[in-house]
Amino acid sequence: MKNKKTAILKAVEELTDHYRTEELFLPRNGRRLPNRSVVIDIVRELRPIVFPGYFGVDSSAEIFPEYYVGSRLNCLYDRLKEQIEIAFLYQDPEGNPEEISRHAEEVCAGFFEKLPEVQNMLLKDVQAGFDGDPAAKGKEEIIVCYPGLLAIYVYRLAHILYVENVPHIPRIMTEYAHGRTGIDINPGAVIGEYFFIDHGTGVVIGETTEIGNNVKLYQGVTLGALSTRQGQQLANVKRHPTIGDNVTIYSNSTVLGGETVIGENTIIGGNTFITESIPANTKVSAKSPELVIKKPKTSVSSSNVWDWEN
Repeated sequence: MKNKKTAILKAVEELTDHYRTEELFLPRNGRRLPNRSVVIDIVRELRPIVFPGYFGVDSSAEIFPEYYVGSRLNCLYDRLKEQIEIAFLYQDPEGNPEEISRHAEEVCAGFFEKLPEVQNMLLKDVQAGFDGDPAAKGKEEIIVCYPGLLAIYVYRLAHILYVENVPHIPRIMTEYAHGRTGIDINPGAVIGEYFFIDHGTGVVIGETTEIGNNVKLYQGVTLGALSTRQGQQLANVKRHPTIGDNVTIYSNSTVLGGETVIGENTIIGGNTFITESIPANTKVSAKSPELVIKKPKTSVSSSNVWDWEN
């Protein structure tokens, strides 16, 4: 007869056996993965430094800005450096801890040195969002409210670490933004300046995507691979499209393939499916489906108003 005690004892025996035999569980050699919560906290706490006055009130930022920024960055530096070191140690458990620590220090220093550049890029992204959306009441609204900017902000931070081959942390960052916004930007994508995603939900930008300057995407756009059936054999292979400067891609359009290039100054209409290159200065649209509009009945009752008839 099954009961609480026998069920738990059986589960304990089998689960702990898995602990001992499955290499993914309980990392060996005392190594551990970066702490996802810490990484996400760093992303959150950098946001009011990049956009002061928008995400939390701290009077020292206005009265003693150098002290405020220096103090906050000093704390965040130590936390990020620790997580980068943990990531490198996990990736290379036989590596020299002192050398790995020095490398983590160099990568972390490079990350913080690039923060002013990231801030400048994001200000251009904010301008792109405001210039392209007549519903925006001000650039402040773009910063505070728009999910597209949040996703771009996190991507621009994560991309710095991706370029330095930091394991795990860049993807933790962008998946945090993915969960918050529904926008999935792989940290490996290369994205130029004055970039914006309007509405945003359902947008996917693959790892080897290249996007030029002044590009705008709408909701549901996928910049993806033609096929991933070969799995890891395709790692480090250009699988995703290249989007030229001054391109707009409207909602629910899909552009696939590493050899697919969308030329500059091109407009891709909504609901298109593209697997080959498009020349510059082109407009692309899908043929609209035929609409069938029926004349209303002479009388409509509550019982048939929602009935669908062929």
